[in-house]
Amino acid sequence: MVKIVLDCFGGDKSPKENVLGAVEALKEVKDLYLILTGDKAIIEQKLSGLSYDEDRLSIEHAPDVISGEEKPTAAIRNENSSMMKAINLLKTQSDVDGMVSLGSTGALLAGAFLKVGRLNNVIRPAFCPILPTMKGTFVGICDSGANAECTPEYLHQFAIMGSEYMRITYGVETPKVALLNVGTEEHKGDPLRQKAYSLIKSTECINFVGNMESRTLLTGDMDLVVCDGFSGNVLLKSTEGACLEMLKMFKQVFTSSLKNKLGALLLKKSIMEKKDYMDYRNYGGAVMLGTKKIIVKCHGNGIAKTVKNCIIQAYKMQNGGINQAIEEKLAKYAPRKQSAE
Repeated sequence: MVKIVLDCFGGDKSPKENVLGAVEALKEVKDLYLILTGDKAIIEQKLSGLSYDEDRLSIEHAPDVISGEEKPTAAIRNENSSMMKAINLLKTQSDVDGMVSLGSTGALLAGAFLKVGRLNNVIRPAFCPILPTMKGTFVGICDSGANAECTPEYLHQFAIMGSEYMRITYGVETPKVALLNVGTEEHKGDPLRQKAYSLIKSTECINFVGNMESRTLLTGDMDLVVCDGFSGNVLLKSTEGACLEMLKMFKQVFTSSLKNKLGALLLKKSIMEKKDYMDYRNYGGAVMLGTKKIIVKCHGNGIAKTVKNCIIQAYKMQNGGINQAIEEKLAKYAPRKQSAE
């Protein structure tokens, strides 16, 4: 039985969507146990009338909620918050395998670094979300915001950890890894990118395909993009924003005239399929690679399907032995050379 703790507050649509997603996950995965943290009375109210296996769900009362405006280092001192209750369960209970949260990214990062800790040989953990590509595959972005400033060794480890994640969780046997840069030529970029290029290229366990420009992110030509957290966050949000604005543009076109409305009606099924395919909320969240326990950061405006997929992400990572695989690869190919501080 895999045991996951779900922070039921902190998201834009919490706790309703969190609870619905938890129930759907329990229905889909039979060897899953969930602990829900948050205001017990409110959670019980949301669970009322829903059908689920009560033997595989429990609630830990935590009446407070960490807001996005709170300073992360101060927020994690509130032991009565739903997020910190989840993090403390993750830290102190050996049978709790992972956690999912829609709450403050900064507080989650601080809690993960200061309380949960890093795997052996990991310099810095990294966020790795995924996006759908034009080829029907997925592409991971590592890092997407955990480390605004990086060294070449950080990026080297991100390539190794991200490769293991794509292999174990999504079945990509030899993930194609690219380094985000301002051009595709080997000599392009600043010293950080140039040194990281050499490290990644010389590592036998990485299927490195070279530099990539941001415009090719969704082509499906690579399975993992390696970057510093600042660039990765800009890349992720720019792509998400461009996709959402394009969908709005298509809606305006399809509703601009009677002829276009009739055409849209004929294409409605195909249009809705593509819309759902490109909606990032349907693909779970950003996993944190390199922490001692599995942590998944769900998008703040996630819906029930998003929450369910995040829980299943954590479940697959635990079942696949992701942390053991990362430790083994780092011990062999990227021994720790420096402190993270």
